[in-house]
Amino acid sequence: MCAQLYVVATPIGHLDDMTYRAVDVLKSVSLIAAEDTRQSAQLLKHFNIDTPLTACHDHNENFKIESLINKIQQGDNIALVSDAGTPLISDPGFKLVRAAQEAGIRVIPVPGACAAIAALSAVGLPSDRFSFEGFLPSRQSQRLLQLESLKDETQTMIFYEAPHRILECVQDMVAVFGADRPVGFAREITKTFETIKKLSMQELADWVAKDPNQQKGEIVIVVGGNPVQKDIAQEKLDTLLQTLLAEVSVKTAAQLAADVLGIKKKIAYQRALTLTQSDDE
Repeated sequence: MCAQLYVVATPIGHLDDMTYRAVDVLKSVSLIAAEDTRQSAQLLKHFNIDTPLTACHDHNENFKIESLINKIQQGDNIALVSDAGTPLISDPGFKLVRAAQEAGIRVIPVPGACAAIAALSAVGLPSDRFSFEGFLPSRQSQRLLQLESLKDETQTMIFYEAPHRILECVQDMVAVFGADRPVGFAREITKTFETIKKLSMQELADWVAKDPNQQKGEIVIVVGGNPVQKDIAQEKLDTLLQTLLAEVSVKTAAQLAADVLGIKKKIAYQRALTLTQSDDE
């Protein structure tokens, strides 16, 4: 049996967020493929890990894949790490993981910190449905087009943004999503100057414009879904379920509604139960 590829999450700031398992894996593998070997070297030094490092980033991943896959097939376990957080989440590594899967190599996730999930857990916006949108385009015209394509989405949306673009990004969000759209702002998560707030989009734009400190560091923006579209979607679900419930069981109605609307069966089932209970009262 050939060796394995480990996808290892590392801290996004606070080193105490490194898991025991991550340390054990990084010590046990033959090689660590890192986005930035200099940054990863500091992490390894802190945890007394002396495993060799090799660079694997956006600019060389295509060229490194074959040699890394060959090493694994020859019996060397390899770990993949990014500069911070979970690899592949707006970080390199997808091509290597895909190549490993295609080669029949077992890919093992070692979970840990992820800025997107950490922000979502703390800003107080709905988390039952969300999408990760990563970084928006740097050019304003392209950024506005992408925001326009997302403005009617009903799920919570998570974005990363560079500090030098945060103000213009939020101002564009005001223009597209509207001044009253709820938004969570998470900056420097787990670090000394961690800042987490929930406010309206206009309030965020005004605050960031007035405080240059909020234009520094690692930033996550969590945008609430379109409330008008949510109401429309709820109305569609209720209308469909009421029609189905007149003919079939709650379970069957929920399954059919979920299939037609492309939603989770659990959501349709809970709503069907609510509607039947309302009818019984």
